[in-house]
Amino acid sequence: MSEKVIAQRGLWLDEMEVGATYKHAPGRTITEADNTWFTAVTMNTQALHLDAAWSATEPFGERLVNSMFTLATLIGLSVSQLTQGTTVGNLGFSEVSFPAPMFHGDTLYAETTIVDKRNSKSRPGQGIVTFEHRGYNQDGKLVAKAVRQAMMFDSSHDTATTTSAAETADQTESGK
Repeated sequence: MSEKVIAQRGLWLDEMEVGATYKHAPGRTITEADNTWFTAVTMNTQALHLDAAWSATEPFGERLVNSMFTLATLIGLSVSQLTQGTTVGNLGFSEVSFPAPMFHGDTLYAETTIVDKRNSKSRPGQGIVTFEHRGYNQDGKLVAKAVRQAMMFDSSHDTATTTSAAETADQTESGK
């Protein structure tokens, strides 16, 4: 039996290639419950998200998925592949657009292109990456686009984080 342990993580700054596009899987089907819950907990009382009868009289003829839920899910779909455990934090968004609506039952698929990256001038071992996230529905229609900047660790941070909390607990239990 192999002793090899492989930890799931995102990419370090020095592993990211400008111009590379990452397709994220799986997609996420958005339910009525997702939309209602997110809209309620964020105190967004927009009738387009909550009131089916009223929304039926509006241009789209039905409730729309809250665009902030679409944005959060779009970014979330990229985490395990790009930033899980390798990001210092989100710096901000320079562009967000929703060229088409999402509806209950639609599935969001995501891809991300690395637009730019640079080493930090003030934080050794870290750098700024610009991501362009794009979300498509099940018909391939662009429904969301976001350009964001994040502070990322480079691979020198790996040596500082090689022991996870689970590994520490296992070692404590086994007396290592």
